[in-house]
Amino acid sequence: MLLRLAAAAALLLGSLTSEAQTDAPIAVIGATASASTWQDPVEALGTLKADESVTLSSTLTGTVSAINFEDGDSVAAGQWLVQLDDDQAQAELRAAQALLGQRQSAVDRAQQLQDRNLGVRATLEDNAALVKQSEAEIDAIRARLADHRLQAPFAGTVGLREISIGALVTPGTELVTLDKLDTMKLDFTVPATLLSVLHPGLTLSATTPSYPQRIFRAQVATLGTRIDPVSRSLVVRANLANPQGRLLPGMLMEVQLNQPPRQALTIPESALVPDGERQTVWLIEPGQPPHVTRREVTTGERREGEVEVTAGLDDGQRIVTHGTLKVREGDAVELIAENVGEGDIKDVLERQRRATESQATESRDRD
Repeated sequence: MLLRLAAAAALLLGSLTSEAQTDAPIAVIGATASASTWQDPVEALGTLKADESVTLSSTLTGTVSAINFEDGDSVAAGQWLVQLDDDQAQAELRAAQALLGQRQSAVDRAQQLQDRNLGVRATLEDNAALVKQSEAEIDAIRARLADHRLQAPFAGTVGLREISIGALVTPGTELVTLDKLDTMKLDFTVPATLLSVLHPGLTLSATTPSYPQRIFRAQVATLGTRIDPVSRSLVVRANLANPQGRLLPGMLMEVQLNQPPRQALTIPESALVPDGERQTVWLIEPGQPPHVTRREVTTGERREGEVEVTAGLDDGQRIVTHGTLKVREGDAVELIAENVGEGDIKDVLERQRRATESQATESRDRD
């Protein structure tokens, strides 16, 4: 796009200068090389994960007797979600409690006899041991009863319900998913060569095809502790706030990580004139009138409409940005505008065209 604009400007500038006298300076648009704050973006692809995520499954064989959620419900920590038939376990609990009562009565009678020195101490101790055994059996049955009722280990959002009342489940059967979605973990990889500039707190922006107009901003939270020996990359994690629940686990995110800012000498990208494998610019030398010389430059990073120059130019030097295809080494130039935005170039050229036509008309009238 920039090359097409540069070519169009060159043709327009060329048409303007062709109408002028052949020895007149060539009309060009220029810019000043200047130092500016530059942040080298690092682009990566990341995947979203829920802040907490679990798939609840059965630990025993049983029949589903009750379900306490609907698809996509928000549930509280400790809320029960699925109840398995526990009639047999409840019967075992009642039997164990009855046996405990019987054994406790035996202990009471043995204690009364012992208090009157009519009983045997060993009998009291044996009955007390049986009471403790019954209490342990009751605790075990209650633990099994707890396995019949699945509870949410944390507050979150349940997924789609895939089971129905009356379904037979076995150990390992997945019953429901639960995700904590108010905060999302964004994991992405960056080259290990950037390890020296990575640290928690670096800002980043992320986008997803699901919401193409939305930019999600976050900070680096954690750096991985291992470098992948194959890709030589490091896993970086950021936390994204998700109060509206728009982001979901598994989403692909395009991440742009901002490195610490630095000062860089920049020029408009339209000023570059390729010369084989080299990059050159037309440097505007001061004079009456100014003239241009070709200068080779070394470029660094690029961003929209701008390029970093690492060698070949100094801060404050002026270069040609539009009209580069018309000038030659040593040509005199007329700087009709400087540091003009791409959207204003047409207006500049139109004003110059009208001025040239006016001069030509005046010249004909004098003749």
